[in-house]
Amino acid sequence: MNTKPIYTIGHRNPDTDSICSAIGYAHLKQALGENVVPARAGKINAETKFALEHFHVEQPLLLTDLYPRVKDITVDCRIVVRQHDTLRHLGEVMRKYDLKSIPVTDSKGVLVGIVTVSDLATRYFQELGMQHLANMRVRYRDIIHATDSQVLVAGDEGETIKGEVRIAAGSLNTIKKRVKENDIVLIGDRHDETLIDCVNQGISCLIVTGDARIPADVIEAAEARHMFVLSTPYDTYTVARLINQCVPIRRIMHQNPVCFKPLDLLSDIKGTMDSTNFRNYPVVENGHIVGLVSRDQLMVPERDRVILVDHNERGQAVEGIEEAKILEIVDHHRLGGVQTGEPIFTHVEPVGCTATIVANMHWQHDVDIPESIAGLLLSAILSDTVLFKSPTCTEYDKKTAERLAEIANVDVTEYGMAMLKAGSGIGDMTPAEIVKNDMKEFQIGDYRIIVSQLSVMDPKEVMDLEPQIIESMKTVCEKEGFDMSLVMVTDILQEATTLLFSGSPKTLIGEAFKKDASGTHIYLPGVMSRKKQIIPPLSEAVKRIQK
Repeated sequence: MNTKPIYTIGHRNPDTDSICSAIGYAHLKQALGENVVPARAGKINAETKFALEHFHVEQPLLLTDLYPRVKDITVDCRIVVRQHDTLRHLGEVMRKYDLKSIPVTDSKGVLVGIVTVSDLATRYFQELGMQHLANMRVRYRDIIHATDSQVLVAGDEGETIKGEVRIAAGSLNTIKKRVKENDIVLIGDRHDETLIDCVNQGISCLIVTGDARIPADVIEAAEARHMFVLSTPYDTYTVARLINQCVPIRRIMHQNPVCFKPLDLLSDIKGTMDSTNFRNYPVVENGHIVGLVSRDQLMVPERDRVILVDHNERGQAVEGIEEAKILEIVDHHRLGGVQTGEPIFTHVEPVGCTATIVANMHWQHDVDIPESIAGLLLSAILSDTVLFKSPTCTEYDKKTAERLAEIANVDVTEYGMAMLKAGSGIGDMTPAEIVKNDMKEFQIGDYRIIVSQLSVMDPKEVMDLEPQIIESMKTVCEKEGFDMSLVMVTDILQEATTLLFSGSPKTLIGEAFKKDASGTHIYLPGVMSRKKQIIPPLSEAVKRIQK
């Protein structure tokens, strides 16, 4: 079952319609029982911020792109081991959970390594004896636990062994020659003086196997020397093997393992996986493990599912849209060529605003619109139609807006003017930000053109920055490969637009609007709509100049 949400998302450099329609359509889909979440593909502008704050609605989730990332194929990692755990513990965990590899952390949960079943097997086959356990920092408590020993005489269980592990086999003279100070001695049921002699050798621990009897004088001597005496039910051979399994995991683990971060692109990690060829890789955030990725999952990541609102052109969509699965399109623009792998639901109407469509879809499905959602949909209509002044505005938009205003309990004109005013000033916007405000990309003939729009009460504050804005427009074209950059400075009160342009061919501007395009801007009285009054003349003009 697919548990990932479906995202409703508008175009890059989103305007009020793009944001509010995404929120409104997500509300409708949620009411119809679908797991849909509103999202945005860019920064919220001042006008949209005003609307969201006025109706107390949070900004949608920001999705900068839809490229598959490590987080999309990460699986939970519920089982980890600590670096000081023993190989015996590691084997038990691997067997219990049928694991081939396990991440290793320190006492604070920070990833320090990874250990595999092959590492454990290698250790097993390299195991030739116990003479070098002193270098492995094995603790007495690990030996006690591994051998299920009863502690008859106790010492410091947290201390690490300093000597070697010896088996008291052979004659007494042989044992005396082999056993050294600080050694650990394994001994079975012997009736000679071996036990007391081993204690007197200055050993650190005596392990009596097979639950053999331990004389009282041996206990007394051991207590006097503050050394361990342990009694285990296992035979000597088994105890020797169990002690070998007391080596800490950190001694065989892979330190500094290859790991990834949740936001790493899958396309970026593929090469690393190919060159290292491990089965699993830890996913870490701030040093802590948050999951695992398997090389097998890299081939079939689950694609994000999206519903596009207020656009349908690839150049306007969020980055990585080709990696996502488009389920629906709800829009009011021309069809611009987004390709899908299968038939999808498309709802496109020649109205002034996508929010008009979204509102009426609520009513068609008998879904009530809450006051806050009605306010946002109203805001989108007032923004896109510039308070019904745009030539794109239809009676359908007006009637929808009136019904929404009644639900939202606001006066259309009063609220509309306040919202437009909030978004009309340039505030602290830089020339570069002005150039990208509500920017949309179009393929017109052979030319890639971007058209941005800024609706203002006073165009002078924008035009005073014309030289800097033109320079930023040139930079955008050069860096991002556009043929032309256009900025519409729309005067809300005068219902006119000053069109700034940079790039080539300038003859396209002159041909489209029948104006002298030798400068860097032209004045277009009565022009307020990019969709209806800018793009269509450009599309017709390009046919003429490319003949």
